[in-house]
Formats: sequence, C-alpha cells, structure tokens
Amino acid sequence: MKPTVVSCAITGSVPGKKDSPALPVTPSEQIESTHEAFEAGASLVHLHVRNDDESPSSDPARFARVKEGIETHCPGMIVQFSTGGRGRDPSERGSALYLGPDMASLSTGSVNFPTVVYQNPTSLVDDLAGKMREYGIRPEIEIFDLSHLHGARRLFENGLMDDRPHVQFVMGVQNAMPAEEHLLDLLLAELRRVLPHATWTAAGIGRAQATVMEWALARGADGVRTGLEDNIRVTRDRLARSNAELVQLAADAITRHGGRVATPQEARRALGLRPAAESVH
Repeated sequence: MKPTVVSCAITGSVPGKKDSPALPVTPSEQIESTHEAFEAGASLVHLHVRNDDESPSSDPARFARVKEGIETHCPGMIVQFSTGGRGRDPSERGSALYLGPDMASLSTGSVNFPTVVYQNPTSLVDDLAGKMREYGIRPEIEIFDLSHLHGARRLFENGLMDDRPHVQFVMGVQNAMPAEEHLLDLLLAELRRVLPHATWTAAGIGRAQATVMEWALARGADGVRTGLEDNIRVTRDRLARSNAELVQLAADAITRHGGRVATPQEARRALGLRPAAESVH
C-alpha cells in the first residue's frame, strides 16, 4: 500500500475562536493541537502564528516557540512555516525562515481572494525562494492559478529551487480557482509537463475539503491536506471537534483508496527531506 502524507493546517490566518472554539491560537494551544493531529496520523504541520488578539503575526519568537514544542512532542514531524500574506507585512513574511523549518509555503503569483488581492510580486517571490534555498528549506508551491505553475518553473530555471518542489493545488477559494474536477486534471497534466519530478497534493477549501481530497487520492497524490485553517466543519451542521478529528477523516479516506497513512520517516523520504536527526535547525 502506498504511504500518503497527511498535512494538517492547524490555524491559518482567517478563522477565529468565534468561528470555532477548537481553533488553536496561542503557541501552547498550537503545540497541543498539533500533537493530537500527530497522534491521529498527521506527518506534516503547516504553521501560521497569531498575536494575542488573534490577528496574523510574523513574530519569529512565536514561530520558534511552536516549532520547538512540536519537535519535542511530535518526533520526526515535518514542520512547515507559512509565508502567506493575509494580514502580514510583505517585508516580514520571510522573517522566521532563519529558524530552519523543514519546509515553507511559497505562492508564485497574485490572486483574488474574497475581500482582498493576495499580492505576490515577482521580487517578493524571488526573495522568499532565495531565503528558502539559503536555509535549506524545501518549498511547497501554492498553486491558485495555472500561471503559478509557470512561476514555479521560472524559479527552477533561475536556480532559486531544485526541480522537485512539493506542489499544492488550492481549490475552492472564492474568486480564485473553483473546486472542479476537470481543472485538477488540467493542472496535474501541466505540472507533469513543466515540473515532472515534483510531488503534489491538492487542498479543498471549506465544504470542498473532503471532495478535493477524494479527487487527489483517486489520482495517486503524494499527500492530502486537512485542518481547521481550510475547513472548520465536519458536516454542514457540526463543527469539527479538533484538528485531530479532521486528520482521522483524512486517514479514513486514504484507507478507502487502498493506501495507508505515511509515518513521519516515510513522509520525509517522499518529499525529499532529510531524516529528522539530520535536519538542520
């Protein structure tokens, strides 16, 4: 059975406690929620941090505290920092990369979001990619539009990353790429043409989370993504109790498709990362 990486995006920058009491906001809450997700089968955690008022933060000290806690309580788990831009000063989006997480997200182009334009000018993308290369961080390329695949290809051509990034197709964001199955096929075909050695996954936002996960698993994705950042509900009428509950649902989907949840060591091998004992932090 193929091992499949389960990525858990525990917090994000949009949902708040008013939306879901289970959302982990403080560093201690984030460490505890990640540990529960790890025990449920997550091998990769995608991190945003928040200020005390729940607003998005770029504070390296907060990233450092959560990273240290995860490394202590979740042996071998892949730690991925967000360099996303909602609510964060562009000049600070890479300010915590010197801490040396295993991975970091990288959006290669701008896109419309529900109420703002998520701006990723080429100069910023190149700067973030350069920092990731400097600190030995593997990028996860966030694809919100077909052109973003070609932005990723340019990073490879310009020597800012190797030819084996991890690529995530983000589907279901309002005003951006809709969650439609034929679009995933189109994107996947183009990925295989321009970055044939990349690993890949797909993330469905909100009610599209479970559906996009099924599409990805049916196509042999290297991983799936879940978590309260993307979706706070299990059904229309019930909030998810925790990130761990969403991870368990992802694990069940993997089993239905004839696979199994990857261990942290298997996830590291699949994504081209060093074993945890050799990671540079």
